[in-house]
Amino acid sequence: MESIQAALAFAALGQATRLELMRALLSAGPNGLPAGSIASQLGVPSSTLSFHLRALEQAGLVQATRQGRLLLYAPRIAALRALFAILAEACCAGDPGRCGDLARLLPPTTPEDTAMVPPAFNVLFLCTRNSARSIMAEAILAGLQGGRFRAFSAGSAPAPEGPLPEVLAQLRSLGHDVAALRSKSWDEFTAPDAPRMDFVIALCDTLNLQACPDFEGTHVSAAWPLPDPAKFTGSATERATLLNELYAALHRRLSIFASLPFESLDRMALKARIDELAQPLAAGARA
Repeated sequence: MESIQAALAFAALGQATRLELMRALLSAGPNGLPAGSIASQLGVPSSTLSFHLRALEQAGLVQATRQGRLLLYAPRIAALRALFAILAEACCAGDPGRCGDLARLLPPTTPEDTAMVPPAFNVLFLCTRNSARSIMAEAILAGLQGGRFRAFSAGSAPAPEGPLPEVLAQLRSLGHDVAALRSKSWDEFTAPDAPRMDFVIALCDTLNLQACPDFEGTHVSAAWPLPDPAKFTGSATERATLLNELYAALHRRLSIFASLPFESLDRMALKARIDELAQPLAAGARA
């Protein structure tokens, strides 16, 4: 594990509430705890807990797993072992007579344990009907960066008939898993047990971010206006061409988004970089 990664992790733990939070998660074990139970156990408001959970997630020390409507938080044991091993491995040159055998308090590390697990970010894409643009973005981001992101999509007035068939057919032909894709209301992401969003990106050309609900804990919001495939006209070939162009535009933006140095940018700098991607020429220049 790199010293910089270790320093970030120790910094995340260097706060009393986060330290107690980590102790509570370790006590619960690998099955984890829901946020509500953690808040009750620690006696802290849910908004405060969300802030500290995000800090530990971004340091790679905690992971969230969804079970139905419930989001469970658990410690990343391998990351913790790697973190403490960086201190213990060089202790007194391994001489138990000098350091009390501290180096053997931890089991031997494996290659998988020696690197901190990159934090996973939750990204929500919004569109009025959640039937095309946001569905595309969810599928594209889910396939990027080996699990670095958890992609979601929703709409203000989700299409009762579900995603556009031609959009699903296009995604399927490009190798995306479409089995779980569905049109859903953004109300699903405002409930107390909903996953906290790190990024909320609106893709509609008319959706006003000021009218969006408050997604508690969101780090950055942005708008990338794109044309609505439901309004594409012309022959089947012409519509397919427009869909391909829309897919390519989204893929280009999201590839750049996924490669941003999240750990080294503050919130304002990160928002500026993401806002740049709303401009087609800017996205193309960085691609």
